[in-house]
Amino acid sequence: MSLPPDAIGWPRSERRRRFTRRRWLGALLGLLLAPAAANRPTFDTGTVQAVEARFGPAGAARVLAWRDLIARERDLPVTGKLAAVNDFFNQLQFVDDATHWHRRDYWATPVEFLGSDGGDCEDFAIAKYFTLLELGVPESRLQITYVKAVRLNQAHMVLAYYAHPAADPLVLDNLVVEVLPGSSRDDLVPVYSFNGQGLWLSRARGRGKRVGGAERLGLWQDLIARLDAPAPAPPTETLR
Repeated sequence: MSLPPDAIGWPRSERRRRFTRRRWLGALLGLLLAPAAANRPTFDTGTVQAVEARFGPAGAARVLAWRDLIARERDLPVTGKLAAVNDFFNQLQFVDDATHWHRRDYWATPVEFLGSDGGDCEDFAIAKYFTLLELGVPESRLQITYVKAVRLNQAHMVLAYYAHPAADPLVLDNLVVEVLPGSSRDDLVPVYSFNGQGLWLSRARGRGKRVGGAERLGLWQDLIARLDAPAPAPPTETLR
């Protein structure tokens, strides 16, 4: 369902390039040996071991770098948090679900996304959403949003931030480096959006009409059920 990063002729940035294995291994070593900051979210030994057992040292390094980002950027203004989180996750590679998980559609947890070093547009949007929640951004201001990518006539998912319900949202997108206002993204047409508080039919500006709870989305409920597991078992369903 998602769009590959090179599908549209937007310029790519060095910030969006995939981290190399050597860099992640160096990050892991630094995080494990450095004195723990008082406010740094930490994983216990069992959690780190579970992540490393499933994804290897480089996967564990990416997850620990994510936790370090959350500790480091807590005091930024909201726009700074949006940019930092967008930049961090846009370094990961796009991989469609059929190739990555051998399923037609699978919504990965942030740990799965980071550990496996890739995912599709849902995974980018979901990881950014949960990270911004941990950074103190109110859930009411965040909407995971399905859109139509006009130029390719395909569905796509982004994360939208609303300063207030009628605001022009700021869009976090794995296809575009910058966090841009929705009014400047005429290549995207919103369809519907959701978060943990509900499901809305979208409109071009401001939050649309609420049509139910997020529990209506089966993939969302499956994702929530896996969030507390440090490295849940990989999906067993295969394409048929």
